[in-house]
Amino acid sequence: MSKFKKKQAGGVPKISTASLPDVIFMLLFFFMISTVMRETTLKVEQIMPEASEVQKLERKNLVSYIYVGKPKREYMAQYGTEDALQLNDSFESVDKIKDFVYAEKESRRPEERDALTFSIKGDVNSKMGIFTDIKQELRKANALKINYSARQGVKK
Repeated sequence: MSKFKKKQAGGVPKISTASLPDVIFMLLFFFMISTVMRETTLKVEQIMPEASEVQKLERKNLVSYIYVGKPKREYMAQYGTEDALQLNDSFESVDKIKDFVYAEKESRRPEERDALTFSIKGDVNSKMGIFTDIKQELRKANALKINYSARQGVKK
């Protein structure tokens, strides 16, 4: 018997999988936190107009969107092919904007109500008449902070 044993040529030791569940849960937690769920389903076709001067909104949580455009193909049979107005997840007429404004203001905290901005996201091919009607109704509802959404155009 010798005092020192000769090392045997063995294989690669097994990798410990004890920390694998921790890594999986960290990834799951990361993706749950960083993913933003869409609040409304867009039911109108939209190609955003281009603008030469664009500014980002500072507080997007204080913005309510009004969508304008032709209904998508699956809604054309019910709502026609003319420009339509989408408030949240439903098609509405222009005279329902007052109710929409009041409902949006009521859903906010009292100190946020005056800072609420209404952003009009209109299709580039929509007629200007519907935008004028929307602005008039917003004025009647005392919603004076209006934003027109556009995409950054190519600077020449």
